[in-house]
Amino acid sequence: MRGRSMPKSMPKSMPMEPYQFTRTASHQAWYTVVNALSGRFKKFPVDYRVIPWTTFTDPEVARVGLNETGARARDIAYELTVFPLNGLDRAVADGARDGFIKILTVSGKERIPGAMVVGAHAGELLAKYLPAMKPKLGLNKILDTIHAYPACSDASKPAAGGKKRGHTPARVLSWPERYHRWHL
Repeated sequence: MRGRSMPKSMPKSMPMEPYQFTRTASHQAWYTVVNALSGRFKKFPVDYRVIPWTTFTDPEVARVGLNETGARARDIAYELTVFPLNGLDRAVADGARDGFIKILTVSGKERIPGAMVVGAHAGELLAKYLPAMKPKLGLNKILDTIHAYPACSDASKPAAGGKKRGHTPARVLSWPERYHRWHL
């Protein structure tokens, strides 16, 4: 362009977009419009923590947020729950038993910094974890949702339940047991 010079570097106030996906551009456009309309009163930063991506191979590979390497790099203590898809009735019925779901949770908490699915329909299976990764939600929102049966999305429930079972205090489990002994 004649007469104009392009900046040599972008200002620090303009972060580079880390994901070049169509849906990310739509996400940014929404924030652009909202900030243009409400910018005098409040600005909303774009949240890149919950940007999913899927590689459409056989099997599909889908991921959102951090993996174990990313959590370690950010010094986040995490727990990893793995649910093999060969335990899912729909996967058995479809003959698509290969694969797994990995859920990364912050140690001792319900917060999900990342999830990964490898297997048939991984992109669809991953979708269940996106709302659960929003602040103040977590695995309980997956567990208290009724899923169609048999459906691939049903795999999110036992995967989330695996983490919960490993952290249920024995003291809490003793309360219903004592109540039923007393009541009967």
